[in-house]
This record gives sequence, C-alpha cells and structure tokens, in this order.
Amino acid sequence: MNSGGEEFAIFVNGSYGVGKSSTLDHIGDLFASAGQPFSLMDVDWYHRSWPPADPDNGNKIIEAQNMAFVWSNYKTAGPRQLVISGVIATSGAQLRYSEALGLAIRSVRLVASPAVTERRLRGRYTAAQATAFEWHATRHEELTARLAEADLDETIIDTDTKQPHEVAHLVLEHFGYR
Repeated sequence: MNSGGEEFAIFVNGSYGVGKSSTLDHIGDLFASAGQPFSLMDVDWYHRSWPPADPDNGNKIIEAQNMAFVWSNYKTAGPRQLVISGVIATSGAQLRYSEALGLAIRSVRLVASPAVTERRLRGRYTAAQATAFEWHATRHEELTARLAEADLDETIIDTDTKQPHEVAHLVLEHFGYR
C-alpha cells in the first residue's frame, strides 16, 4: 500500500520503445493481484484522431480534455491510483496533465539503449507499417535526449535487461507500494 498522503498520478515516462505500455499493463496486474484500486491510461489513445483541430497541434488540447473526462468517470467508481504511460518532455506538458486531471504528476522515466530500443520497435511494426517504424526509429534518440535535458522525473529505470513485470515492481516500489 502507498504510504503517501497526497493524491497523485504515477506517470511512466520515456521515449519510444523503452517499455512504457508493457510496464503499464504489468502495473495493472500487480495492483489487481494486491486488491489495490487503480485506473490505467496510455496517453497515445487519447489523441489518436486526424486531422488535429486547429490550432491544436498534435491534438494536445483534445488529449487533455479526453483524459480529464475519462478520469472523472473512473473516479465515480471510488478512490483509486491513476497510472499513465506516455511522454512528458516539457514542464508545460506536465502542467497540462496536472491541470486536466486535478492531480500532481509524479513521473519515472524508463530508458533503454539505442540497440534495444530499435529491436523493440522492429518487433512492434509489420512490413505494412514501415513508415511508422521509420518515424519512431529516427526520432527515439532525439526524444531520449530531450527527456534527459528536461529532467522532470523522480527516478530513471534502465529497461535493457529487465522484463516488464520487473520494471513494474520497481516503479511501484519507488512510489511506496509493497
């Protein structure tokens, strides 16, 4: 059980291919096994709409509104720990999530070496998705550098040699869940 008093959202942060979504799934499994009420959100699913509304570059406003609505709905089932996976590369993005959800955002950053990241990205995409693979493969190192420079995370977890369930344990331990 978490020993903290203030309500907050756990944010699993990181570049493409570091294991955020897999870790999020395993965190849900761990909470369910422990009887800990929770809600999970993968940020990617809250802005997947095209074309973006003007002047909403990247659907960031829509994303925040969608997440706020879903979080409000989740809370009707009672108190719970919110866990989010996505990318926070600026303090402005962190503030946008915090304001939309009405929660402090506490993030941990997952990292992986370029070789491991590329291998994971190759496993994610089929030949028909070559454009999506190339987009992510050419940007993951730049995003990794931006995240490191922003330094918004409480801790960093290297996922190169860890399975997602191990990473999930480390994330929850960081936040006081045993």
